[in-house]
Amino acid sequence: MFSELSARIQASAKQIPAELVIKNAKVVNVFTRKIMETDIAITQGIVVGLGNYTGQKEIDAKGQYVVPGLIDGHVHIESTLLPPHEFAKVSLLHGVTSAITDPHEIANGAGTTGLEYMISDAQATPMNIFTMLPSCVPVTPFETNGATLDAATLAPFMEKTEVLGLAEVMNYQAVANQEVDILEKITAIQKAGGVIDGHAAGIAQEDLSVYPTAQIRTDHEAVNAEEAQARLDLGMYLMIREGTVAKDLQALLPVVTEQTARRCVFVTDDLLLDDLLTKGSIDHILRLAIQAGLDPLLAIQMATLNAAECFQLKTIGAIAPGYQADFFFTDDLTTLPIHEVFVKGQQVKKREQLVTELFPTATENPLLKALPKMNATPLSATSFDLKLNGTQAKIIEIIPNSLITKELIAPVTSNNGHFVSSTKDDFLKIAVVERHKQTGNIGLGIVKGFELKAGALATSVSHDSHNIVVVGTNDEDILFAVERLLAIGGGMIAVKDQTELACLPLAIGGLMSTLGYQTTYEKLTNLTATARKLGASSAFDPFLTLSFLTLSVIPELKITDMGLFSFSEFALTTIDA
Repeated sequence: MFSELSARIQASAKQIPAELVIKNAKVVNVFTRKIMETDIAITQGIVVGLGNYTGQKEIDAKGQYVVPGLIDGHVHIESTLLPPHEFAKVSLLHGVTSAITDPHEIANGAGTTGLEYMISDAQATPMNIFTMLPSCVPVTPFETNGATLDAATLAPFMEKTEVLGLAEVMNYQAVANQEVDILEKITAIQKAGGVIDGHAAGIAQEDLSVYPTAQIRTDHEAVNAEEAQARLDLGMYLMIREGTVAKDLQALLPVVTEQTARRCVFVTDDLLLDDLLTKGSIDHILRLAIQAGLDPLLAIQMATLNAAECFQLKTIGAIAPGYQADFFFTDDLTTLPIHEVFVKGQQVKKREQLVTELFPTATENPLLKALPKMNATPLSATSFDLKLNGTQAKIIEIIPNSLITKELIAPVTSNNGHFVSSTKDDFLKIAVVERHKQTGNIGLGIVKGFELKAGALATSVSHDSHNIVVVGTNDEDILFAVERLLAIGGGMIAVKDQTELACLPLAIGGLMSTLGYQTTYEKLTNLTATARKLGASSAFDPFLTLSFLTLSVIPELKITDMGLFSFSEFALTTIDA
């Protein structure tokens, strides 16, 4: 009964050799923020001692720093366009051994089947991938998604050890107005001992107390120092986000001090594959923070122990007896090159290469076939007619590298009362086509900022309901792009003159690729380059930005399959100004 514990204690007491000993290590101690020159003894994947040990197997760190495995405190795996087993490969290359994930992207399209797929695929990897249950599926009643997850539906998932709690509660109004559905979820999670993430975008400081009152203790939506300080003052964990679109690190770093740092963690939230692969994940954020003047040991503490404590993970986040043996070697604590990587004492990166036999393939998961397919009504040449009652219109104005948009009111071009895109003014048509329930809904609007000169860009990745969103200079290319994505089961595409120029199929729920991370990256790179050739702005990622223009819980003007949406009014609005 106690044989495993007994073996660990015996190894700790040096009564028997440890299974593995890392010799000559400079251990980063995240409790004391000191460097310890010591051996690390490991048995059954658990650190059993720091000191002078002998092992059945010994690895010489040769004086390198040994750093606890990094933790991403909030990430949507689907946004990388990879399934969990491929996401794990790239993350581990960058020393990220744990991630707290919110699969609400696939849950909005595939419900519990999507959740089960993500959890089971994550379990098959050597990485520690924990799940927070989606809190808002659907997010709002102003868009059409593929499923509804109420408290009773989510309850069985709380029995899984890899499920930690309730993911970002995005509908602040529902909490403030004590709507039954969200209160049932919060209460159920509290009774199960789980934690609850927040999503307080655009919430004024005097209104923010509603969240911690409801035991919602984190937030990743602070975009300036004032908002960040407000969260810290209320006892919340501040999640400092640096993703592909939302880049808040530089704005929030001034609030990180000796007094506040222990309540701060790093997150990526939404990170596209090209950034994940070429720049990195939490390791990239650490480098930026250190370059900006943050003490390296403090930054590492935020990226490890802080995140673990935030989510009540008592055995990860540090290199110490009783903690899981997750760590990596590096020879520089400022530039953080990631060398050998270990998870549960098992080496997953060796000589700069993944140990690939530790990972499954996409086709091994039987739940793949159960995921729903594209289910839209047939389209026609007039499906994207946008009628105007006047010459002035409300326009979605992109703020580069921000989830927030502006509402612009300006005169636009029309022909017999129908909007005509203007590449000169950069006023382009945007449309959202419902693809879950054959409602026939098509939301139409106008967007400024893409700078396309020809063709159309479309994607079936569109937060949060993941209908197909398309932007284009003419209706013919818009129609061709959408029909092509429906035919291939989802993806991302660039077209011109009703011809496919580049495409990345996303066969897993219209959100993730089955092609492996290297091939997916190559296709994504070609797709982005093609978009640039069509004139797409180089100031931001065109496809990721397009996917966020449907995110109705972020200010200010967005679009869903039901039409134009005003965040300040929290209601659908007319396009006519």
